[in-house]
Amino acid sequence: MEHTFSPVLAAIQWDQIWLSFSISIGVLLILLLCSALVSGAEVAFFSLTPSDKEAISEDSNKGAITTLELLEAPKGLLATILITNNFINVAIILLSTQLSNTLFEGSDQTYKFFIDVIAITFVLLLFGEVIPKVYAAKNGKRVALMMAIPLKRIGNIFPFNLLRKGLVQGTDIINKRVKKRVKELSPDDLSDALELASDDYEDKSDLEIYQGIIEFGKKDVKQIMCSRLDVNAFEFDKTYGEILALLNGNGKIAHHSRVPIYRDSFDSIAGILFVKDLLAFIDESDDFNWQELIREPYFVPENKKIDDLLINFQERKMHMAIVVDEYGGTSGIVTLDDVLEEIVGDISDDIDDDLVYSKLDEFNYVFEGKTSLIDMYKILDIDGEVFEEAKSESDTIAGFAIEQAGKILKKNERVTFENYTFTVEAADSRKVTRVKITVLPIKNDSDED
Repeated sequence: MEHTFSPVLAAIQWDQIWLSFSISIGVLLILLLCSALVSGAEVAFFSLTPSDKEAISEDSNKGAITTLELLEAPKGLLATILITNNFINVAIILLSTQLSNTLFEGSDQTYKFFIDVIAITFVLLLFGEVIPKVYAAKNGKRVALMMAIPLKRIGNIFPFNLLRKGLVQGTDIINKRVKKRVKELSPDDLSDALELASDDYEDKSDLEIYQGIIEFGKKDVKQIMCSRLDVNAFEFDKTYGEILALLNGNGKIAHHSRVPIYRDSFDSIAGILFVKDLLAFIDESDDFNWQELIREPYFVPENKKIDDLLINFQERKMHMAIVVDEYGGTSGIVTLDDVLEEIVGDISDDIDDDLVYSKLDEFNYVFEGKTSLIDMYKILDIDGEVFEEAKSESDTIAGFAIEQAGKILKKNERVTFENYTFTVEAADSRKVTRVKITVLPIKNDSDED
């Protein structure tokens, strides 16, 4: 009887083995699909753009609502995804190891090693990580909506909920106790990096703005202010009719929206007159007390950094400041436009006057003596570093030439600095009014030989 039924028993055992093998393969494929979905969800949720989130918020179905809820706690969402994915991957490895032990029991261990290590790793990476993440990156909204409800339910069941909370709290503790070490970059480091990348910029205006931002904190008010010689101001004792006549005239004052008001001399500033404040009283008589409209002035020292000045302008909601020297005298004025121009370049409107200069040829320029050195740098297209290092208190072309000469230059006198020659074309006993700058070729050692 034993020999009669042994083939039948063998057949039954084989059927059971095959059934067990088939079930294991099926479970393995299901786990691999779950791994792919969870891995794709990680990329999908964290690659949603603001427009995607807005589109999801307009949808009223449960998946959209759940998606937005999960995004409100990104740490918890990420913890749920990572824990779930690890559980699935561990299950895949355990099941595949059991299958390989059954299939290759008693055979060469090389095949078993190939299946357990190489083949399973390749399948997990390709089908469980790479392909789903590439797909999710292109279809993030669809994948997020599909996986929102399953992930929320998984995150709320035991033991995933405990593990999720423990992981989030653990990372919070680490973030509080471990200080991130961030290397501080100096402006010089940023300037060097920008110089290295300058060839990659097609739009040079962007490059100039970045350079202006880097140099912004180095400049002080004296370098960008309007000198007192060029400031138009009103005397406190003028009548209302005289004020209106000046404002309605054809001169530069007619274009100003804010005008300094002084008593006796420009060193005694009484306040700032906002022209718009006069509009409501335009029909008043000459004896109208316009002085009551004067606003309190804001005084700043010459050496104040312009980045600090910009913050002060923002806090005080002001556009103009009076610049004073170390003795309390008025050096000039500085406006918000002057500060912003150091970042974005010249800001001009329909009534702004262009910088007065003449370009005789590629090597000769004629400037007004009061032209600032910064404007000269822009016209000559140089960085001006050598001038900044050599100058003392001067901020204009005339002042720099006088400093270099050590005296007040007269007409036709000249002074040479580096490869630039400054020739006085017009002057009086007190100041230099017009200067010609000649750019000389730079001599190399080979030229001297």
